[in-house]
Amino acid sequence: MERDSGLNPIALPGQRIGLLGGSFDPAHAGHLHISEMALRRFRLDRVWWLVSPGNPLKPHGPAPLAERIAMARRIADDPRIVVTGIEARLGTRWTADTIAALKARFPGVRFVWLMGSDNLVQFSRWDRWRGIAAQVPIGVIARPGSRTVARTARAARILERWRLPQHQAGCLADATPPAWVLINVPMTALSSSAIRSARRKAAERPGATAPVAGLRP
Repeated sequence: MERDSGLNPIALPGQRIGLLGGSFDPAHAGHLHISEMALRRFRLDRVWWLVSPGNPLKPHGPAPLAERIAMARRIADDPRIVVTGIEARLGTRWTADTIAALKARFPGVRFVWLMGSDNLVQFSRWDRWRGIAAQVPIGVIARPGSRTVARTARAARILERWRLPQHQAGCLADATPPAWVLINVPMTALSSSAIRSARRKAAERPGATAPVAGLRP
């Protein structure tokens, strides 16, 4: 039922739920990999893919929301991963507002914000990023090319005193924010932007079919 809940995902008090936000334009096996690592290492009950109406930091709009949700559901073949467009229902665009609305809507749920180490590098540019860190624990998953630089990023330096060691990653959902941990996992270089770029290049070749890297049939 959760996988078909669309704008109304289900959560019960005490559940440990990871939040993976983004445009998912398109969703790919890399998202699935990060989610499965987060479920295991942070001992989560669920991971919600928050398919956003649009990313305020990106100049060009994504594909239609319903199309991106449908694609994400084809990729998310783990029943613990819930694809939702709840941000459209909440009317939020900024992460800080989304988290606040979810905490109010689902009291007692232990939310954890999930991000790749590439996002930690630019986290200090996010709107009210300190407020995000004060609302929920943050689980950072290593990504190719950014694991080392993420450790010295501005946000990482400022939040260093609240960083948990990797061996405590399983306790992250129970930690009082601010709390965060950066975990090393087997990495995949897949990204939505790379897939879109490959599609555009393929479309420019007459008679060519655009590849969709990392997507499962």
